[in-house]
Amino acid sequence: MDKSTRIATIIKQRQPLAEKIEQVTENLQTLLKVLSQVESYQRQAISKVDDPQIIGQIKEIDSSEIQLNIISEIEVLTKLKNRFSRSTLNIGVVGRARQGKSRLLQSLTGLSTTEIPDGNRQHCTGVRSTIHHNPNVDTYAEVWFHTERSFLEEIIAPYYKKLHLGEQPQFLADFANQPLPVLPKTLSDYAQPGAMYEHLKRYHTHFHQYAHLLKESSPRLIKKSQIREYVAQDTVDGQRILFNYLAVKEVKITCTFPNAEVGKIALVDMPGLGDTGLGDEERLITTLGKDIDFIFFIRMPKSSGDYWADVDVKLYDSASSALQDLPIQLWSFMILNQTSSDSNNGNNSKNCQDLLKTIQEKHINVQRCLSVNCADPVESHQALDAMLEYLINNISALDEKYASACQKRIVEIQKSVESFCHKARAIFSKDSEDDYQDAEELLGDLFEYNDDNWWSKVTLGLQNLRTSLWHQRQVPNENLYQGMIDAIEECEQNRGILSDENAIAKINEKIKIESPFRTYPNYQDELRVLISSRFFSLDKSLEKTIESAKEEAAYVLKEYGGLKSLSEAKGTEFFEAIAQLIPESYKQIKLGFKIIAEFKLSYRGLILPRVRQYLDGLTNISAMTGEYHSMIETTDQTLLISKDTTAEEIFTALEIDYDKAIHTIKPALEELLSEPSEAAYAMVEEFVDNVIRQKDSKKEWKNFLRKCRGQIWSHEFGKNEQDRLLKTEWRNLINQVETANQNQQLRFIEL
Repeated sequence: MDKSTRIATIIKQRQPLAEKIEQVTENLQTLLKVLSQVESYQRQAISKVDDPQIIGQIKEIDSSEIQLNIISEIEVLTKLKNRFSRSTLNIGVVGRARQGKSRLLQSLTGLSTTEIPDGNRQHCTGVRSTIHHNPNVDTYAEVWFHTERSFLEEIIAPYYKKLHLGEQPQFLADFANQPLPVLPKTLSDYAQPGAMYEHLKRYHTHFHQYAHLLKESSPRLIKKSQIREYVAQDTVDGQRILFNYLAVKEVKITCTFPNAEVGKIALVDMPGLGDTGLGDEERLITTLGKDIDFIFFIRMPKSSGDYWADVDVKLYDSASSALQDLPIQLWSFMILNQTSSDSNNGNNSKNCQDLLKTIQEKHINVQRCLSVNCADPVESHQALDAMLEYLINNISALDEKYASACQKRIVEIQKSVESFCHKARAIFSKDSEDDYQDAEELLGDLFEYNDDNWWSKVTLGLQNLRTSLWHQRQVPNENLYQGMIDAIEECEQNRGILSDENAIAKINEKIKIESPFRTYPNYQDELRVLISSRFFSLDKSLEKTIESAKEEAAYVLKEYGGLKSLSEAKGTEFFEAIAQLIPESYKQIKLGFKIIAEFKLSYRGLILPRVRQYLDGLTNISAMTGEYHSMIETTDQTLLISKDTTAEEIFTALEIDYDKAIHTIKPALEELLSEPSEAAYAMVEEFVDNVIRQKDSKKEWKNFLRKCRGQIWSHEFGKNEQDRLLKTEWRNLINQVETANQNQQLRFIEL
């Protein structure tokens, strides 16, 4: 099996584990959520319990440390999932600036200084780059830019905090347009803070040269020739005039590797450490922990003499902290960049040997330490081959070791949760619980067995209301009658054009403008609309009647059934509130409450059709022909219009039409006066049928009242009911914790 196939096999074997880890992560999040709910309920319970001993027991149990451990483990699992779900093996190239990282990457990828900047002067690479293989494309790159928020929080804020510069900028404009705060005197005498401040000044001074990129969408596709503009700090000839990198978060370069066998690896180029930019070390640790499978440390000894310095040890320790569960010596090589006499560094082979011999003295433990000429593609590929051979033979064991350490901690979390649940259950032991049977017997007596039981009172109360409404259903409705009288009086008092002192003059003006053939029917339209609008107020009369019947039904349930403890609302709002409280499983009584809550009686539905048929005398549509503004004379017209018709004649005809309409509408409405009472009776009877007479209604009522018995019968159940509800909720929460803590839900590998 060749290298390419073996690498692909490793990647494929990882995928199923990534899916399991994702599921365990979700289950841990559920466990964390339920523990948080228990913690919140603990605070509530302390305020409701009277027993000092129980209060002490509640205070004694504490899940805060467990929750912190879960949060920490979720972070680790996220790294683990990222590691196992990648489509490549990722090799990170790490080292201080000017050590030969870029030269090694150029040798391995076939790229040049255009794509992987290097130089022999200052720090060159400014941005993390990931290099992928694709044999079928010309080299290109994708650039991800900082957003305004990530730029301010991840790049600028650390300087303000570290250098004590005061409140950090909240908006880009604040940072760009205001002078930088002065470096405090307590820091200005020291070199390192001063150098950091100069680094911050670079962001500030050159802001206008890269600010536009912070508003760009990501990723941006760029050509091979443009890559250096976005990843480098200086040009090929060493001029420090490039500033785009200050806005760039990361770059992904796609090219064709010289060796197709290693096409399933990706190389991650980290900016050289040792500059005074804040946050670089933190970003290195984050990247190594989340995105890297193996590390190449790069170190170039000086030909004039060199040694392992404190900065080398610090860099090694920083990288080691990225994965606590996997010793870095198992996933790293040290590459000593061996240069020749014709290089700028000169021949350093002896110094490479010296560092090779003394590496263990500094406790820099790596899997192998190799001397490699990073500028030589042959030697660089030999180092890569050695690393790949090691990975192919060991990465499964490394992954298992990493995963096992995580799984073991999860098992310990499970044990802690089990202990927590055991203590929590003991707080409300069975000896202190209510006698369920006694509570059920008491509920049975109150609901249906004693002489003054709930079911009898409510049933009788609703039946009496139904009977009362039945007797009233043929009685003219006073609300509707009064509304009708008020509407007709309004019609009599305000008669539109007929009440106008200058009516004749206005009609005459209309005749001159429109002709008598149009003036008469147009005024008929106005009067018809006027009359119809007077009766809209009957909506309130009908609503008042229906609402009154609802309030009577609500009174029965509140006074005889004790439901006022569940809602103090009246009429429709009461039935809506109770309907919300009734579970969907209690279908009959819930339906009854919804029916009565939604029942309405409207003027437009009940009365409008009757009113309209008596307004035909005020219409300008011919009853004979159906024509609009018809000039054809008909026998039922009050006035036969001619070109000589006068304003006085039209006024008189309109008076006749108007009075005729009013006097015919009143008796027609009187025939409807009993309709609202009929509707109110039908509404209440439908309600009673559903909540009392249906087969399962009584059973549903008892089950519903069981859940709120402490409110309905506060005197009989009182404090005992409150305690019962508290204990029930407590047990339910602990049950949820135990369900979320089950072994099979939190296992992604077998130990």
